[in-house]
Amino acid sequence: MTQQPGQTAKILMVDDRPENLLALEAILHGLGHELVKVLSGEDALKALLTDEFALILLDVQMPGMDGFETATHIKQRERTRDIPILFLTAIDGEGHDAFRGYAAGAVDYLSKPFDPWVLRAKVGVFIELFERRRELAAQTEQLRRELAGYGAADLPGLANRAAEAVADVQRQADEAGLPVLSKAAAEANAAVEALAVALARAAGRNRS
Repeated sequence: MTQQPGQTAKILMVDDRPENLLALEAILHGLGHELVKVLSGEDALKALLTDEFALILLDVQMPGMDGFETATHIKQRERTRDIPILFLTAIDGEGHDAFRGYAAGAVDYLSKPFDPWVLRAKVGVFIELFERRRELAAQTEQLRRELAGYGAADLPGLANRAAEAVADVQRQADEAGLPVLSKAAAEANAAVEALAVALARAAGRNRS
């Protein structure tokens, strides 16, 4: 299920200790996001089968499937590989564990006990990235629908409008410091510009 613009972003919180999940919920409560709590890596993978999440907060040390193994499974799935993972660990100063986390696909790493305001700030950045990507996807779908209702002579102008919209998203991503979204917008912008050029050439051939 794909969330639409305007829907509340979901955050998946994974920890085998209920008290840790309650602490996370207390820290993130009030940000306006839907918080989903699970107690194991296996339950996290099940939740990811049915829901779309903007961010995963994943504990490293869990019995059975630990955080590293869980992250590896998440990144191997086409549906979930692009969801950012923020690792949370009670191990402090273990560089090789941080390396394992990044190698498994984590985008960030926080050691417990962590500053609640730092966690809230990081979550805010990832949610903003998710919202921007969702807006871009919605704009792409709108463009597809509009293209279906236009004649060939109208397409070059419409493609130019789309290129301007995508370029605006890329500019906002650059200003917000969101490199992943900026890269996606740049790729989309290049594709739309190529489409505009091709349509303009086709229209020119039709007139001649």
